[in-house]
Amino acid sequence: MNHNQRLFSPQSTDHVWMTEPAFFHCNVQTMETNTYQSPDPVDVGAVQAAALAEFRAFRDRLVAAGITVTTVLGHPDSPDDIFPNWASTHILEDGTRGIIYYPMLNDNRRMERRPHLKAVLERSYRVILDMSEAERVNKAMEGTSAIWMDRIHKIGYSTLSARADRGLVQDWCAFMGYDLVGFETRNHVGKPVYHTDVLMFIGTGYVGICLECILPEYRAAVRAKIASTGQEIIEITFDQLREFCGNALELRAADGSLKLVMSGSAYRAYRADQKAAFLKYVSEIIYTDIPTIQTYGGGAARCMLMEMF
Repeated sequence: MNHNQRLFSPQSTDHVWMTEPAFFHCNVQTMETNTYQSPDPVDVGAVQAAALAEFRAFRDRLVAAGITVTTVLGHPDSPDDIFPNWASTHILEDGTRGIIYYPMLNDNRRMERRPHLKAVLERSYRVILDMSEAERVNKAMEGTSAIWMDRIHKIGYSTLSARADRGLVQDWCAFMGYDLVGFETRNHVGKPVYHTDVLMFIGTGYVGICLECILPEYRAAVRAKIASTGQEIIEITFDQLREFCGNALELRAADGSLKLVMSGSAYRAYRADQKAAFLKYVSEIIYTDIPTIQTYGGGAARCMLMEMF
């Protein structure tokens, strides 16, 4: 692909990739940067059993709503592979499909990018960029969790953290022809929000975002950039952030209708006026309870979905 070739894509897709957990539990390697995780209880087997049931209920809910789901089996050595952040897919200008691979911060997350899974993806996508070599110098940019892609307006929003290296994010945007909106954040314990997709999401015509957690010196610029696209800003509060209200994803059903996917805790934390605002753009809000996955994984519904464009 020409280095300056822009990519074209709608904002949402009708097909997602999910990884069924083989041994889900709290990943101690990621706890330093993810303050939303809780340590495992004594019975780790019960955590896996509960997470597996939650995963399958979520997957079945998506299928029932008309979303195509490709499911692969995770590995016992990868407690976080239920969150496939290591690749993103794109529609190119010529109509072909491309894939990008990303560097992960922690060792047991790097192994999620397994050769046989890459082989499956590469049957349908050609590799346009592989950033995983950055792991050799301990730099990370954890895919669609590190950068929220406004695929229509070609803007990349990224909260800079140990999992979203500034230089790598800048390189990605230069390669993709995206404008970068980088900013810094603080969560409820004063640390950076570890992933951008915890605090914001972009749909077709609207953006859900917790502006409150963005440092004041960046906040106005982020708001202005979103406003310049004509998208409606639906603000998420600091308290709602902790319920994973920012971790949502718009998908397109087989009949062409748009759906907004989130966890049960997020749905219940949203006010009626916020839900009404979303329902101006989507036909349905799909939600499923995933408390075990949220508690011990520190991620929610959007983190569990790799978009297949």
